Formats: sequence, C-alpha cells, structure tokens
Amino acid sequence: MSTTVKLHSLSLTNTKTYLFAAIFIVGNLLLPQLAHLIPQGGFIFLPIYFFTLIAAYKYGIHVGLLTALLSPLANHLLFGMPPAAVLPAIIVKSVILAIAAALAAKHAGKVSLLAILVAILAYQLIGTGIEWGMTHNFAMAVQDFRLGVPGMLIQLFGGYLLLKAIAKI
Repeated sequence: MSTTVKLHSLSLTNTKTYLFAAIFIVGNLLLPQLAHLIPQGGFIFLPIYFFTLIAAYKYGIHVGLLTALLSPLANHLLFGMPPAAVLPAIIVKSVILAIAAALAAKHAGKVSLLAILVAILAYQLIGTGIEWGMTHNFAMAVQDFRLGVPGMLIQLFGGYLLLKAIAKI
C-alpha cells in the first residue's frame, strides 16, 4: 500500500520550515494532553512522537528535528510532562525518529507503510538501546514495547493515513 506524495526538504533558511515545525509542535502539545486523559495514556499511545514522524516524513530533516527537539521541551515546560527524569530519553528517541523518518521518506519517495514501519522500528530499537545505556534500567528502556504497541500502531496506520491525506500539500 503506497501512494505518491509531494515530499519536501525545507532548509533552515526557509521560513516555511519554522511555520511547519510550529504547527507540528502544537500537534505534539495537544495530542499528549488528550492521551493523558486516559490512565497510562502517554505510555500506551506514545503521543509525543506522532507529529514528529509526520513532520520529518513530509517536510524533511530540519522540520523533523525542530519538532523532535522542541515538542518534548515545550511539553515539559508547559505541562511538566514528560518528567525531567525521562526527558533526555524522549528527546533522544524523538531525534532518532526524525532522522529515521526523513531518511525513510527520502528512500521510499512516497507514502509507504513499510518505510513508516522501518522509521518506527529504528527509533524504538535504537532508542531503547540508548535509553538502557542512559538509565541502566532494562525494564524502563523496553517500556514502549511492553505498553506502547498501540501507540506504535497508531503511528504506523494513523501516520500513513494522515500522510496520504496531505500528500498533495
């Protein structure tokens, strides 16, 4: 399942880079607030990553990295979530996701379930290893795989559907 998509690689000198990053950061502020209405919603739905995936896949590495770095920081400063103790791991995973999604999109050249899946698995597997190294706590490091499978599925299928819906933009 794939469809042609207009992919962008916006530079840091392009004002659209910052406009799109701001839009996706707002999405990454709102979606976690909704997820946190459900007990353990953040752990289950992994909402902080959703719009980072979309930003990087659709608009390239710069929009993706701005979204990846600023979303967790803004959420922490505004809402205290994620807590400071896990903020570094979430930022690392977000950055890995932005890089993986941008590379997957560039390689696929279209909206592709397989490319999105590769990006999700890359950030989760690499991020889990790095988180384990940072925390020395294997149970904490694999928490996304224990609880976050619904969130990864939302990223995969919801991300695919949203990217397909905005394919011509």
